[in-house]
Amino acid sequence: MMEYWSPQVDSAKKRLLVVPALMVSFSLAPGLLPAAHAQTQPSATPSAAAQTPGPNTAVDGAWQGTLHAGQNLRIVAKFSSDGGALKATMYSIDQGGRAIPASEASLAGSVVKFKIQMLDGSYEGKLSADGKSIAGTWTQGGNPLALVLEKTTPATEWTIPEAPPEMPPMPADASPGVEVATIKPAKPDAQGGGFIWDGRVIKAINNTLAALICTVYNIQSKQIVGAPDWVFSEKFDITAKPDMTGRPSLKQAQGMTRQLMADRFQLKFHHDKKEMPAYVLTVIADPPKMTKDTSDPTQEGLGFGPIGTLHVHNAPMLDFAQLLQGHVFDRPVVDQTGLTGRWDFTLKFTPDDSQFAAMGVKATPPSDAADAPPPLFTAIREQLGLKLSSEKTAVDVIVIDHVDHPSAN
Repeated sequence: MMEYWSPQVDSAKKRLLVVPALMVSFSLAPGLLPAAHAQTQPSATPSAAAQTPGPNTAVDGAWQGTLHAGQNLRIVAKFSSDGGALKATMYSIDQGGRAIPASEASLAGSVVKFKIQMLDGSYEGKLSADGKSIAGTWTQGGNPLALVLEKTTPATEWTIPEAPPEMPPMPADASPGVEVATIKPAKPDAQGGGFIWDGRVIKAINNTLAALICTVYNIQSKQIVGAPDWVFSEKFDITAKPDMTGRPSLKQAQGMTRQLMADRFQLKFHHDKKEMPAYVLTVIADPPKMTKDTSDPTQEGLGFGPIGTLHVHNAPMLDFAQLLQGHVFDRPVVDQTGLTGRWDFTLKFTPDDSQFAAMGVKATPPSDAADAPPPLFTAIREQLGLKLSSEKTAVDVIVIDHVDHPSAN
């Protein structure tokens, strides 16, 4: 199974977040799922509307079409009726083909709809008179893309890839090195970019060295000082394999990447402090409105599902702050809560236009509904008992002492 990274922690294996398959933060397909990373959330119970009995058999079966999103992505949607309730499952064949169940689906007249809550994505289309095609739009993160689905036949149906067997993890105390690595300039017309590990293989696609530094040291580009311009502008495709068997954890993958940067880019730096605009996270409620978690610390997860709903499980405040600075804000977030240990909470908020820009996600227009979630700053105060304030403060920075273009493969 492929996993996508960006500067954020994700899943029970503490992976860097990017949502799987159809991506937001790993934007091979702008507007399609990452990323993030967020953490894959369980499917929601179908809504009452989705369970209303109706003549759903008209769309039962498999439908397929190509989504043009920087690259061509083959999409399969499978519908089935169960006592009148319509169910839908989506597959992106060119992104691994993992099954992504819809949280709700419906057929009203000729209008077909389904929603995938964990992706903050939805599809709406109109069934043709002959029942052989659905002309519609896939929308995710405010980015609508045309998607025409055709009813498949045994002769035309696309093969959905079988999921590869799960690779066992490396021992928790292992410190893998890099056995072999290739670094190439990215294609000038390449779309999007991101970080992936596919089993044992670590990949950075169409990314700058600055983005790589930010990912493995959990910082923002503003916290890189003294680097030449090419570190921020030149993009590379990087593939690295560890020198031992097993799937590396987040920390192990970061360690491998740090070694690669030191060996191939001759990266040398030191840590310092610099005063700059930042968001400072503090406590205003005693006790805070979060649940202390004393379970296995390796079972940590942070992720968005959907955008505007943040699920945090068994995570320290530092990781929460790093998640905010990695995906939501354009400046560092400094943890000054003084809270120790690990915490559980779900934060629901309505993003504004300035938030999630780093993920390439366009915020959904604010809702006029009475029960719409509050803005992020208000939500943090009311739901968590914390405060996020904008101020100038001393922030950890990485000062580049030496860096070269990558050595030859």
